[in-house]
Amino acid sequence: MMGVVTFRWLTVFLDFPGPAFEPGVAFWREVTGYGLSAPRGDRGQFATLLPPSGDAYLRVQRVLADDGGCHLDLHVEAAAEPLDEVGARAAGLGATLRHRDPDGGLVIADSPGGFTFCLVRWHAEATVPGALVTGGGASRVDTLCIDVPPQGFERECAFWSALTGWAVRPARVAGYSYLDQPAGLPVHILLQRLDDAEPGQRVRGHLDFGCADREALARHQALGARVAGAHQFWTILADPAGHPYCLVDRES
Repeated sequence: MMGVVTFRWLTVFLDFPGPAFEPGVAFWREVTGYGLSAPRGDRGQFATLLPPSGDAYLRVQRVLADDGGCHLDLHVEAAAEPLDEVGARAAGLGATLRHRDPDGGLVIADSPGGFTFCLVRWHAEATVPGALVTGGGASRVDTLCIDVPPQGFERECAFWSALTGWAVRPARVAGYSYLDQPAGLPVHILLQRLDDAEPGQRVRGHLDFGCADREALARHQALGARVAGAHQFWTILADPAGHPYCLVDRES
């Protein structure tokens, strides 16, 4: 039986429909304090958000087919296990393979609930960027929250745990679980059981900023975010493209 592959790094893509791409990228550059790489891809549809220090883990993409959102790249040390084998393993666990180009370093798949992820080669990324410190305190994008319709929550949790080899643990807030992943990765993976969902609704995701001081909210609003909800430990916002994200209280 094939062992569980070790994912060496995680990258989150922010996916914007064409008209929202430039304002969306500008907004995320400002709220993270990151630079921007030169565009790449046959349509200039990809770019990387470049932290002042550490290795990149946020990228942007212009999409044509839908309203965007985000997706996850899992970086594989290809010398330890070829991408095609990892893709086959994901399919055996219930993923749907959408594109396979292992020689080009890319396998695209959907989780059982429809959340898109990619398997890509690891290029020795290892250093997590530090937090951005502003008048609103320190903050950094530190979590990808996978939002799951209630009927598919257990299956989605089981899939991500089996694929990564990371145990699922209950979070301190009811309805949330997280993957107990190793230290040194730039984002944590959290799974949320939605209260309800439309028939056939796909699993989606959003990003969370860990904030030492929720006064960062004023800065995000000044840059174009709007508040969509408030809870005891977090505030829900929407970026200029209408995509949700959260500011979450962290102790440090």
